[in-house]
Amino acid sequence: MTDLYEDDILLWSERQANLLRRYVAGDRADDAVLDWSNIIEEIESVGNEQLHAVESLLLRSLIHRLKALAWPDSRDVPHWRAEERTFLARARRRFAPSMRQRLDLADIYADALRGLPETSDGRPPLPVPDVCPVTLDDLLARD
Repeated sequence: MTDLYEDDILLWSERQANLLRRYVAGDRADDAVLDWSNIIEEIESVGNEQLHAVESLLLRSLIHRLKALAWPDSRDVPHWRAEERTFLARARRRFAPSMRQRLDLADIYADALRGLPETSDGRPPLPVPDVCPVTLDDLLARD
């Protein structure tokens, strides 16, 4: 069963889901076929992937916010602001309360600073805050 897990995760997950449904319904005949170690790993990875997705969306929103601060006269500011709002809306939808203690906004902001381009339209950036000027609640609040 582990070979299928490594070779075709989609087929493996469909088969395991079917076996789990039968197991829950009382059919224990296929209990030995259930790939428990990989099932456990996949369940853990679901939460981790959601956390990483929220981190990525917050990072992308902060990069766009920083671009708008660093080049306020750029013709791209409306686009950057729209992108920031879009990424924040998507982060809001995926955010779960338990993520709050695992999200390190200072670290995400530091990554956003590193992701800021050196120039835009041939111009260097204006100074931007070294420390994140917003809180997680600010970012996740509805406008």
